[in-house]
Amino acid sequence: MQFMLLAIGLAATVILSTGMGYIPVSPTQVLRIIGAKLAGIPGLTAGMDELYPVVVLDVRLPRILTAAVVGGGLAVSGCVYQGILLNPLADPYTLGVSAGAAFGAAVALLLNLTAMGTYSIPLFAFAGASLTLLLVIYLSASGGGMSSNNLILSGIIVAAILSAGISFFKYIADEQVAVIIFWLMGSFGSRTWNDVGLTLFFVTIGLVVFLFFARDLNLLALGDRTAASLGVDTRRVMIILLATASLVTAICVSVSGIIGFVGLLVPHMMRTLTGPDNRRLLPASLLAGAILLLWADTVTRAVLPHEIPIGVLTALIGGPFFCYIFRRKQMGKTAI
Repeated sequence: MQFMLLAIGLAATVILSTGMGYIPVSPTQVLRIIGAKLAGIPGLTAGMDELYPVVVLDVRLPRILTAAVVGGGLAVSGCVYQGILLNPLADPYTLGVSAGAAFGAAVALLLNLTAMGTYSIPLFAFAGASLTLLLVIYLSASGGGMSSNNLILSGIIVAAILSAGISFFKYIADEQVAVIIFWLMGSFGSRTWNDVGLTLFFVTIGLVVFLFFARDLNLLALGDRTAASLGVDTRRVMIILLATASLVTAICVSVSGIIGFVGLLVPHMMRTLTGPDNRRLLPASLLAGAILLLWADTVTRAVLPHEIPIGVLTALIGGPFFCYIFRRKQMGKTAI
């Protein structure tokens, strides 16, 4: 029932959001336009302003679906990080993956690299995130295997170094500094159907991997020794899940820029509904993350008088809300 309600909520959010904007389109008209495209029946849009299908299919829907997929990807990655690192404050950026993506994007923007067209910045961001993950795993590895503390400390160290590098790039960027800062704050503007397909493909693969290892992830919460005694190859499972979660995050960040708090807040919110079982928590977080980020993007795009970067809004909302959740946990009223 919970999954059904979340799925219905996501579908309703997509339809309502698609109709909101400078040119309002009713939900019925949105459904007719989408139905005409999917079913190949142009007659469904008969009598409708010719501008509406262009606005819905070519302008708004790619951005809206990209926001939903990125929100779901960040949320499920947050679940995995919190489950592996046994840290309630872990999120997709704990291991410095976001800092690596930002560093790669800053390099592309600073050098004005356009060899791959619109894909230049996402490709550099993805490369930066991937190399950062490899470096963090290398630093945290030891003869006794990888520990959660080593991974977190390695992530903090690498993220601090990369953040210093980004600050240096902004210092020497001159006229490009505004472009770098705007990308770092996150945005879904000018997204295309290629962005939808790219993010959906990798987030779907990531979700399949996460669900396949959901039982092992549940056992890892009991501790490495207990999980190993129950037949879990802890090192192998940790590496697979960390790599998959980081790559999903890298893909999402490379398309949207830096968007915080989604991967941190959504898993905590969903645990109150589904419990700690990752077989239920992961799909619930995917749907809830999609709804949350989609509404945040809709507010910035269609409600506020001037569009602000999506990362700024999620931080303004997510920060105080997480303080509220944390305070309730301290008072013993809820589990974080």
